[in-house]
Amino acid sequence: MPPMVGRLIGYLAVCDPREQSIGELAESLLASRSAIANAVSYLENLTLVERSRAAGERMDRVRITMSSSHAMGFDVSEYEEQAELAREGLRVLADAAPQRRAVVLEWAAFADFLVERMPILKQEWEARREALRAAGELPDPTSPQ
Repeated sequence: MPPMVGRLIGYLAVCDPREQSIGELAESLLASRSAIANAVSYLENLTLVERSRAAGERMDRVRITMSSSHAMGFDVSEYEEQAELAREGLRVLADAAPQRRAVVLEWAAFADFLVERMPILKQEWEARREALRAAGELPDPTSPQ
C-alpha cells in the first residue's frame, strides 16, 4: 500500500468531523491535493472510502467506511485468486520433488481455507457487532457524530 494511502486511512479513522474535503485532508496531512485525490481514488476502488456531497455544496467530502466486505477483510475474491495462482504453480511443478512443491501446496490449502471460512467469520462478526451496538459498546453508524 502506498504511504499516502496509509496516512489517509489513519487520518480518516480519527478525524473530526468524520467527513473531510480533499482540501481539508491535504492541509491536515501536509500533502498536495493531487496526492490526496489519488489516494482517495485508490481507496474508492477498494470500497474503503466513500464520497458524499451535501445539498448545495460544490465539493465532495470523503469518509472511511467499514460497511463493505473488502473494507472488513471478508472479500474472498483475493483468496480465490491466490488459490488459483497456487494451483497454476502446482501444475508447473507437477513433476518436481515434494519438497519443492511444499510451499505452494500449503499456500493453495491456506487460500482455500480462507475462502471457506471467510463467509462464516463474516456472519459471526456481524452478529457480534450487532450485540456490541445493542450493548452501547459500538456506536450506530447511522447516528450523527
